[in-house]
Amino acid sequence: MNWITLNDFNQLEQLIETSYKQPQAIFKHSTRCSISIMAKTRLERSGFPEQIQFHYLDLLQYREISNKIAEQFGVHHQSPQILLIKNGECIYEETHSAISMDEIIEQAMKYV
Repeated sequence: MNWITLNDFNQLEQLIETSYKQPQAIFKHSTRCSISIMAKTRLERSGFPEQIQFHYLDLLQYREISNKIAEQFGVHHQSPQILLIKNGECIYEETHSAISMDEIIEQAMKYV
């Protein structure tokens, strides 16, 4: 899986702009959390749909960006958490063991 590392605010702005052309997924990950590691592994084993760009945010290193994401999209911070962004808005979010590539793809296809 080709993660795009999200590590600065300019990248977040670019992600939002790109979401008008292609769905963008943000995976908020804690490297110290076993549930987060499990969710990341499940996503990686599921394959990588080309119609969605996947961004990886290390919460321990970039908490300020996570806070901005929560504020920008009106979602409560969770870890692990997946957000699907389309047309500048969060159209889907899920947390913990409910994170599923099949569901991410299903939600994204509603907007492609």
